[in-house]
Amino acid sequence: MTDFRDVLNDEQYAAATAEGGPMLVLAAAGTGKTRTLVYRVAYLVDQGVAPRRILLLTFTNRAAKEMLDRARAVAGEGVGGVWGGTFHHLANRLLRRHAPEIGYDRGYTILDQDDSRSLVSSCMKDRKFTGKEFPKPAVLMSLFSSAANTERPVEDFVWKLSEKSAMASEDVALVCGDYSARKKKLGAMDFDDLLVNCLRLFRENPATTERYREQFVHVLVDEYQDTNRIQAELVGRIAGGHRNLFVVGDDFQSIYSWRGADFQNIISFPERYPDLSTYKLETNYRSVPEILAVANACIAGNPEQFQKTLRATRDSYRKPAVARVRDGQEQARYVLEEIRQLRRSGYKASDIAVLYRAHFNSMELQMVLTREQVPYMITSGVRFFEQAHIKDVCSILRVLVSPTDEMAFSRLLGLLPGVGPKGIAKAWSALGGVFNARDAAHRKRVRASLRPAAREPWSAVEAVLQAYDEEDLSDDAGEVIHRFMEALYKKHVMNTYDNGPRRLDDITELILYTGRFESVEQFLSDVALLTNLDAEVEAVANAPEDGIRLSTVHQAKGLEWSAVIILWMTDGMFPSARTLWESEGGEAEERRLFYVAVTRAKDELRLCVPEVRRNRDGTVMYCSPSRFIEELPPDLVEDVSGWF
Repeated sequence: MTDFRDVLNDEQYAAATAEGGPMLVLAAAGTGKTRTLVYRVAYLVDQGVAPRRILLLTFTNRAAKEMLDRARAVAGEGVGGVWGGTFHHLANRLLRRHAPEIGYDRGYTILDQDDSRSLVSSCMKDRKFTGKEFPKPAVLMSLFSSAANTERPVEDFVWKLSEKSAMASEDVALVCGDYSARKKKLGAMDFDDLLVNCLRLFRENPATTERYREQFVHVLVDEYQDTNRIQAELVGRIAGGHRNLFVVGDDFQSIYSWRGADFQNIISFPERYPDLSTYKLETNYRSVPEILAVANACIAGNPEQFQKTLRATRDSYRKPAVARVRDGQEQARYVLEEIRQLRRSGYKASDIAVLYRAHFNSMELQMVLTREQVPYMITSGVRFFEQAHIKDVCSILRVLVSPTDEMAFSRLLGLLPGVGPKGIAKAWSALGGVFNARDAAHRKRVRASLRPAAREPWSAVEAVLQAYDEEDLSDDAGEVIHRFMEALYKKHVMNTYDNGPRRLDDITELILYTGRFESVEQFLSDVALLTNLDAEVEAVANAPEDGIRLSTVHQAKGLEWSAVIILWMTDGMFPSARTLWESEGGEAEERRLFYVAVTRAKDELRLCVPEVRRNRDGTVMYCSPSRFIEELPPDLVEDVSGWF
């Protein structure tokens, strides 16, 4: 028998050893959420509950395995009989038994991403929706997934993209319907279908529902704030018999509405279960008191939440610093110096993280770290200038300054409808291996080599190439990119990528960034130097122990570092202007995102507040400090402005 009182604090003990019924465990950041779940499982087994009658649902198989392994170490091998895994894992396990009840064979196929993409592509071809004016399969799949996980018509998700895309709601709905029919005919389900069909199984088959309601005496759910509508209903139906539903989550860390998570699932939990028992975990083992004071202050004003106050177990250290710097370049230099100082203080590179709201926020810092040969790892995607959309828009600049740049020529032509590798090779051959983009005769030869569908879009690109000399744009790389965006690339982004608006934000920032260069050639030289330096330090940068971590806040959730530096704490950057505009609850979610960022830090926290952003014409835009910084009581932070 485990002495639970000896290994858990009072808050954890109360939750882990509760008798039963509906329970909401509000686990604030760094308070031992996983530990509480592990010991809850161990306690139930210790009390004689048969492991097969316990269901533990998580969001990753890794999390489930870790919890069950730890519970096994506490309560013995019997824990191995617990049903544990992700929602999709559970759905698949149940459907393998009961698929015939909803018209599927038990041996149904699960489509992976490539399978689904091929099937959607086939449906598009059958409808003759295959030109570059129509969205790519990846974009459609994202729309279909949003519709499936929210149980809303796919048309509801098209309008946000329609202004910058040739997408028509009725055409998307036709492909969606065809895709569903084809899957059913093939006896196949995609990842989203597993959840949708499992819920359908319970809705349409009371006897099956009752069977699992009887089997699962206790249902435990991790990260409940991240559940979507289908997952919440699925949990409710399974736990509807014995009603021993133990959900663990933190409404303060609900930051995934953009991928279908429904904040109301956790907020409305007490309304759905009036006999609820609520437990709060507020004792934090991660951060020093000064960081927790900032975390408590930043989240306190959010509407519609379960108020919690983090309490520190660690000794007092130092206040977080607010660094008010001139601009993005000065911010990058400040961060570089702080990293060096932290390293001198004894921190390993892997103990330090730089967090930001959006990937483009790190562009200037990546440039500086690479030049200074400071190894770093990107956990939020590939390096900024290696992203496909950035390389695409730079291709028009490259063909303007280098007639023999075949790679840039190929990349540029490949953006046109109906132009593939054979067409590109044909055009390059007709040019004799040289394309002078500033020569009308060369541009005309390219046009003549293209299929009719590509000629009109090429004419729009030609106008940009022609203006380079006629309007003397050789000193304004940003203007060239801007015109290229309007002529062709904006529509291409929206039709090609499922995160098109975010990629457009990246390009907008790139356009602003070009303003610091005196010419297109200087800009391209700098980018080329950067990517070559990238290659030189790649091996070191990817070493797991030797690189500074760069990450978006979303990617950083669940992680922790000794020192955290947060970039671009200005209104419009953090909080994101796009989120404030697109979502009714956007400000509240952005504030939760800031809370998540702050609570990743254990010892050191730096908040960077640039005063201006530079336009490409050399003028500046003055920035307002983030409302999240302005809301902090001044005595909680140290102002390090004027460090330079």
